[in-house]
Amino acid sequence: MPIPFSLRVGQGCSEVRFYLSRFSPFLLGMGGRFLPDLFHSTDGRWIEPFRLKMRLTIFSRLITSYLTIFILVTIVSVYAIFQLHQLNRETRQLLRVNTPLLDYVEKLTHSILSQLRYQKKYILTRDILLYDQFLSAKEEFNKFFAEALSMADTQEKKEAFSKMKTHLEQFESLAGKEIEYLRKNQPYPKPRVEREIEKSADEILDGLKRLEAYARHDLHQGMKALGESASSSRKLVIAMSAIAILVLVVASIFLTKSITRPLARLIDKTRDIPRGVFECDLKVASPPELAELAGAFNSMCNKLNAIDKMKSDFFSSMSHELRTPLASIKEGVSLLQDGAGGAITDKQKRLLEILSEESNRLIDLVNGLLDLSKMDAGMMTYSFEPASLPPLVERTITEMIPLIEAKNISLETKVDENLPSLLIDRERILQVLRNLIGNALKFTPEGGQVRVSAQTGNREIKVSVTDTGPGIPKKDLDVIFEKFRQVPLMNSNQIKGTGMGLALVKHIITAHGGRVWAENEPGQGSSFAFVLPA
Repeated sequence: MPIPFSLRVGQGCSEVRFYLSRFSPFLLGMGGRFLPDLFHSTDGRWIEPFRLKMRLTIFSRLITSYLTIFILVTIVSVYAIFQLHQLNRETRQLLRVNTPLLDYVEKLTHSILSQLRYQKKYILTRDILLYDQFLSAKEEFNKFFAEALSMADTQEKKEAFSKMKTHLEQFESLAGKEIEYLRKNQPYPKPRVEREIEKSADEILDGLKRLEAYARHDLHQGMKALGESASSSRKLVIAMSAIAILVLVVASIFLTKSITRPLARLIDKTRDIPRGVFECDLKVASPPELAELAGAFNSMCNKLNAIDKMKSDFFSSMSHELRTPLASIKEGVSLLQDGAGGAITDKQKRLLEILSEESNRLIDLVNGLLDLSKMDAGMMTYSFEPASLPPLVERTITEMIPLIEAKNISLETKVDENLPSLLIDRERILQVLRNLIGNALKFTPEGGQVRVSAQTGNREIKVSVTDTGPGIPKKDLDVIFEKFRQVPLMNSNQIKGTGMGLALVKHIITAHGGRVWAENEPGQGSSFAFVLPA
């Protein structure tokens, strides 16, 4: 399927529309990227930068996150390895020069002292073996001196070697002349020559000491620099690791939120479905899978709304159609009971009474359906006026006396006579009271007890009706106020009622700005309560 996008040419010229196919991965990239930002038009003008915005799929988001984690970890690891390699190289360089140089200084010192010692012994004994050892020490010194000179890496060291070389040449020259004088038995100023030889040897030894000092200083400075470099590298690696961890945490939170937030909204909307709330306003921008799921959810809600409206329209239409024939049936039964069709027997009278009761029941059902349809459509009108609640409770109980006496039910009322007046629709509140008290009496077994109370508190008036009937399962306490919803009674397999009464109660109380709920305790029946703002 082609993907449309637009480019603006110049400043407000016509739009150029392109269509790209999904099978162009080198243009779109994995999961959706953007095309090049700048193009030329045919007349030489620049086409303004643009981006082809595409939402990343969940798979692409996860892959991108994993790649980001991998890249960050790789960068930190490569940098740490590089720093370790640098430290290792600098350490080897430092030890390769200065440590061997210190060894050569020690060897050179030993060698020059050996030359001086063998030279003096030879002067005293004129032993040819001592002369050979002198020459061997001299050759060894020159060898070590050449190797050490090749390792001089600073100007100070090179100058020290240069001075030592001068003194070495002077030492070797004086020592050689003295030996030559002895071999030829020629007289020479022995004390002066020996002083000059020792002086040259001392100068060489001082040079070696300076060279040793330079090597130790460079070694110390190098170790200090390595320590500082290691500390700096460690801090940098720690900082990079902390930044990488922070980036990973933020990216993980962002990725998780981008997936869980729309899922949470979808869950909340799904929970509204059993309560009959079919709002089709769920909009999820990303990722595409959830956006598509949200679209399907909205489509389902639209269909549920249509079905719900169809059902309401059907009940409303049927109620209107049933009203006239039911009224005719009721009037006909009344005429027969009055003897309009002639004398009736006792058996016929009982049948007519049953027909009259059932007709009234059907008419009440039809009226309830019509009221519920009006409430759902928001067309129910209310006549709000100041009224007192106790007279309405008393009137409702008076209407229920025949049923109370028939079932021998103990009715206890606890109504505060000082309740403030409320702005209510009297007839609708009477309808609520008749429904709640009537249900309590209907579901309470013979010899049971019903309590009706009304009290004020927190700027509200609370009315509660409690019975000792079979009670309502706790899992159904939240759904019994939904229209056409009937639940089985506890310890009973019978379902009584039409499922409209409590739905009407909820509509009426909500229209008055109040709220209604039900409570249940095992073995103690059920309790219905509502509050109205005082």
